[in-house]
Amino acid sequence: MTQKERLYLQCETFIGNRLKILQNAINEIQKALLFETKSTAGDKHETGRAMLQLEREKLGQQLAEIQKTKELLSRVDSQKESNTICLGSIVYTTRLNYFISISAGELIDNNVKFYAISPNTPIAKLLLSKRKGDVIEFREEKSVIISTV
Repeated sequence: MTQKERLYLQCETFIGNRLKILQNAINEIQKALLFETKSTAGDKHETGRAMLQLEREKLGQQLAEIQKTKELLSRVDSQKESNTICLGSIVYTTRLNYFISISAGELIDNNVKFYAISPNTPIAKLLLSKRKGDVIEFREEKSVIISTV
């Protein structure tokens, strides 16, 4: 298995874990709404119910975001190699290493630290279309692109 495939799998696991947590929270709210329905009537009941509905809407928005993230990750081709940095690239710089895919934070592969970043992030926007040897400046610090995979 290639390094890109291992990083991809870590990103898939990240999304899967977030999805499980979110689905559990949605299930808990559904149960709470059923309980609220069986509760006594009155203002307290209506306020509690409204708060649960708002929470459910918020979780629904988070679920939609996770679906978008999952879709973005599905567009990463772990077999593709390119001389210019694009979605799916692993980028080694003099400062940090990146996996251009989704925003999943820090990943470790064979004791090497990578940051999984979305193409929408400011650092990714600087990296996209660059090549080995190019220099980027982010937050007043320069980095040289050592290699890309």
